[in-house]
Amino acid sequence: MDDKQHAATAPPISPTRAFAALRHPGFQAFLGTYVLAMMADNIEHVISYWMAFRKFESPALGGFAVLSHWLPFLFFSVPAGALADRFDPRRLIQVGMAMFMAASLGWGWFFVTDSLQMWHAMVLLVLHGCAGVLWQTSSQLLLHDIVGPALLPSAVRLNATARYLGLLVGPAVGSGIMLGLGPAHGIFLNAAFYLPLVLWLWKAPYGPRFSGHAVAARAVRGFADIVQTMRDIAHDKLLVSMILLAGAASFFVGNSHQAQMPGFAHDLGHGDAGLTYSMLLSADAAGALVAGFLLESRGLLRVNPRTAALLAMAWCSCLGLFALARDYPVALGLLFLAGFFELSCSSMVQTLVQLNAPQAMRGRVLGLFNMSALGLRAFSGVTVGLMGSFTGIHWSMAGSALCMLAAAAWVRWRLAPAG
Repeated sequence: MDDKQHAATAPPISPTRAFAALRHPGFQAFLGTYVLAMMADNIEHVISYWMAFRKFESPALGGFAVLSHWLPFLFFSVPAGALADRFDPRRLIQVGMAMFMAASLGWGWFFVTDSLQMWHAMVLLVLHGCAGVLWQTSSQLLLHDIVGPALLPSAVRLNATARYLGLLVGPAVGSGIMLGLGPAHGIFLNAAFYLPLVLWLWKAPYGPRFSGHAVAARAVRGFADIVQTMRDIAHDKLLVSMILLAGAASFFVGNSHQAQMPGFAHDLGHGDAGLTYSMLLSADAAGALVAGFLLESRGLLRVNPRTAALLAMAWCSCLGLFALARDYPVALGLLFLAGFFELSCSSMVQTLVQLNAPQAMRGRVLGLFNMSALGLRAFSGVTVGLMGSFTGIHWSMAGSALCMLAAAAWVRWRLAPAG
């Protein structure tokens, strides 16, 4: 019995049940293959970054790696969303997976032949970044078709939890593969981890062909779609507020604090800097994982835009206090809470955007959301990292968190009931 037949005969799943979306057979397959692809994404980072930076020892290439990862989301998320509106998102995800596999195989070829040049590495990094754009936006659109509006909050939260799981597991698996098989053979193996998602999508009974939703008739207009999408949703206070909230979090903070973690660990001065660094990173991720499991098992936090703004305020408050903390256990606890609030907030914001985006332009709206939530992370290195060279990372992090707090408070005020 395939997923479509099962959905027709199985009783409806209550969205209030623990891990509600996980009881949906289609989502089970989606989540399992998503975790593998996310793990492969991070394994490639571990192997390729290590080999490329060992060969070139170039800080500039390290900076390019960050920009090539996030700038494609800034420039191409809305066009990718427009493509997903017009064509089958399953095929776009498969194209993204093919690009990921091409990047892994390309790295492997250059490692085996020992012919890697700087421009080769730059091309492969850009290819990897563009693959992520096609994957993320199309996956969010397909997820809505798989589980429907009732189960969407659970599905988005579980998907976000899986992303953190991939971030934790990927580097560990990547290091093990690199030690056991060597970088070249290891990254060839990594290409195979993308295949389960490609194969499942080949016959997965989801998308416009099965949902009955008509595909968008309008042509894909590239960068012009960005301006037009902004105009189309300008009247929608909720969508605009959530996209601005995600953009403020991405621009002011993003994940730049993770890049500065060695400095924080050193300044806290408790034991070996490498150990404190690992524990601080683990605390942030552990908080996010606990949030995902706790919120899903207890059915806490109804999806509400004002609640999302409050969660954002709690998140940046914890990060600001962490930046100023001088006691190591306190810093660990604040980072754990920051991870908890970050997942709670980001999953709720994404759910609200997906639920409220008009069907005819859902892909473009989700693209605009990803442009804001992911693309603007390219600039968080300036707000935290570059400013930190003048004021110190503690004050730059605290200042960025304060700016984010002000933005979240403004969104909360903007969404307050009139009168």
